[in-house]
Amino acid sequence: MKTHHLRTHRSDENLAREGQLAWQLAAIATDPVELDDDVVDMVVNRVIDNAAVAAASLARGPVVSARSQALAHPVSIGGDGATVFGADAARRTSPEWAAWANGVAVRELDFHDTFLAAEYSHPGDNIPPIVAVAQHLAATRGLTGRDLVRGIATGYEIQIDLAKAISLHAHKIDHVAHLGPSAAAGIGTLLGLDQETIFQAIGQALHTTTATRQSRKGEISTWKAHAPAFAGKMAVEAVDRAMRGQTSPVPIYEGEDGVIAWLLDGPDASYEVPLPDAGESKRAILDSYTKEHSAEYQAQAWIDLARKLHEEYPLILDPARIESITLHTSHHTHYVIGSGANDPQKYDPDASRETLDHSIPYIFTVALQDGTFNHETSYDPERAHRPDTIELWKKVSTVEDEEWTRRYHSNDMAEKAFGGRVVITLADGGEIVDEIAVADAHPLGARPFAREQYVQKFRTLAEWALEEAEIERFLDLAQRLPELGPDELGALTFTAAPGSLVGVEIPTGLF
Repeated sequence: MKTHHLRTHRSDENLAREGQLAWQLAAIATDPVELDDDVVDMVVNRVIDNAAVAAASLARGPVVSARSQALAHPVSIGGDGATVFGADAARRTSPEWAAWANGVAVRELDFHDTFLAAEYSHPGDNIPPIVAVAQHLAATRGLTGRDLVRGIATGYEIQIDLAKAISLHAHKIDHVAHLGPSAAAGIGTLLGLDQETIFQAIGQALHTTTATRQSRKGEISTWKAHAPAFAGKMAVEAVDRAMRGQTSPVPIYEGEDGVIAWLLDGPDASYEVPLPDAGESKRAILDSYTKEHSAEYQAQAWIDLARKLHEEYPLILDPARIESITLHTSHHTHYVIGSGANDPQKYDPDASRETLDHSIPYIFTVALQDGTFNHETSYDPERAHRPDTIELWKKVSTVEDEEWTRRYHSNDMAEKAFGGRVVITLADGGEIVDEIAVADAHPLGARPFAREQYVQKFRTLAEWALEEAEIERFLDLAQRLPELGPDELGALTFTAAPGSLVGVEIPTGLF
């Protein structure tokens, strides 16, 4: 790896292309280095993972809305169009709208992969826009599964490298500002575009995807699922414009009126961004981790610890026997999904699902009482209104622990952690103390996810909406992804079973 020193430059410094971060990112996208076998395998895993959570969300409001928007648009004339999860594979739409619909489906349940460092991210959000462009241009450009895998690996590499170095949330900027550039770069790799074109696309994608993180604060709305899909859609459009010779604000990161100076740490700030050197394998995807549970990633380990405590201490199921529950954890967990956020909605039984899946007091309470956590039943309004749950929920709080904050931000993957220590104070004065560093499904966890678990996750989450034959067809195709030819990429989707979406109301709008 090499380190790119990033700082603001005055206009009269005339920062050369080679010194700009966007140019360096474009160089990664154009590097012809081959992918390692374990990286290829993980790309396949994450394509399956994305499809699993998309299938689970097919009937949910934001997904139905985004799908109906996408299917209202015809195929653009430059290619064959792209598919939309749930719709018939023969029904194509324009690639930017397929990226939109599929991006919302993947993100809706907060149930796919994650990487957390200086910034947090869901790098699987790169997959929908890159797949959409691959399907649209497969025949025209002779794109193969190998090309698609390489594009996805680039998207992961760039988003994760940015997340390791540049905090967005510290300045209340939504994390998808790293996704626009990474998806644009991934599309550039897929299509084999030149460095100048990718450079311009990255700049445009960044410029159009910076927004405040109010979407993840207070009463969290359905826009949470749309935000990364919007970034993916903007990335597709940015690449299209760049291919037509249109340019972007330069230098986008380093300019005196650019992103660093006015949206991030200011004119005097600097960052050290780790990037793969020329000819070095893109392996960042292996630093990311998926979710076993449908909740914010920082909640994953806490759910697993709660399940363990449920089995070991039956007495804690009675709220009357508990005085308080304190979760000692990282700064980010405390202030984003914990009591440190000072969001009363995190303790409100009438809060939206999007809010509850960002409330560690609620999530820990339900997992502790039930000994499990389900993407539907755990968020059911009746479940949130159970009197014993509300009573215990109000007793759960978080505090920041400096050591867990340090481990959260560590770049040593062997010690990087997202859990903490729980102290349960009993009404009789006794205490139960336990801790967990990483989720069971994490690569260093008790039961790391491998291909078997990804496949099972898809089967489990898709069985309600897909016929068994369709499930097996998709899994066979996805696991052959690196060998797929141009005529097979269009089948990298799934169709809902007849009748499975009956009764789902299709909203209407402008289109």
